[in-house]
Amino acid sequence: MEQAKGNLMLLLTAFIWGSAFVAQAVGMDYVGPYTFSAVRNLIAILVLIPVVWAFGSPRGERSGLSFGQRLKPDPVTLKGGLWCGLFMSVASLLQQVGLQMTTAGKAGFITALYIILVPILGRFLGRPVRKILLLCVPMALVGFYLLCVKGDFTVSFGDFLIFLCAIFFAAQILTIDHFLLRGANSVKLAWVQFGVTFLVSAVLMGLFEQTTEGALWDARWALLYTGVISSGVAYTLQIVGQKYTEPTTATLIMSLESVFAALSGWLLLGETMSGKELTGCVLVFVAVLLAQIPLPVRKKGSSH
Repeated sequence: MEQAKGNLMLLLTAFIWGSAFVAQAVGMDYVGPYTFSAVRNLIAILVLIPVVWAFGSPRGERSGLSFGQRLKPDPVTLKGGLWCGLFMSVASLLQQVGLQMTTAGKAGFITALYIILVPILGRFLGRPVRKILLLCVPMALVGFYLLCVKGDFTVSFGDFLIFLCAIFFAAQILTIDHFLLRGANSVKLAWVQFGVTFLVSAVLMGLFEQTTEGALWDARWALLYTGVISSGVAYTLQIVGQKYTEPTTATLIMSLESVFAALSGWLLLGETMSGKELTGCVLVFVAVLLAQIPLPVRKKGSSH
């Protein structure tokens, strides 16, 4: 029952993230990437305060705790939130800047490469790399080439930034798993990571961008959707869902983000892709799916 609940949370996460590419692209018409990131994460922090207050402590202990004690993270959760926030800050900012130079559909598929990068980066944490990745990685690279490389053999700088974003999202997923296994509180972990992302974005906003109240008002719907739904709801669903779902299934479900992103770009923004780009999308998505197939582990001493 808990696994089914976790799977449903992650499926909803993938849908929200995929559709949020459209909101992010629209929001960039009015404000800069650092401003957009800072405001959406500030909204997420405010949205999560009542959630952390209500569910961030064990049920039997809530009545005896003050408001501040209910919000305060334990040392493991604080450390995990700081690391997750650092990785998410870099990933989300790279994604937001990259969306100024590429389409929502392409950005969604390139971001989906984190599903393949998770087991590769996990190797550095002592996790074995399965042989199927010897097929998946070249397939994904060919798909990335068809999707992003133009006729003159150049890659869009926006596509490159989105690819870097996928690397940092993979690091964030591994960090979440690492600290949840060590007993971190999932809701407070999400709250701390939004706080870190807000601070990083706000500093960059103050250094490099100027924004008017009118521009923020024009971007209000995109900011509200990404702040309340994509950040406040979906990232929290990701962390809670990963608590109930083993990593292979979790990453497979979240890879559907790329499909929802392409569909949202087509339905809401009228984006189109050439046959070459569509072929690249198919290769990337097939590689993402194959990378998550659980293969039987050969027992020691077996000759088969």
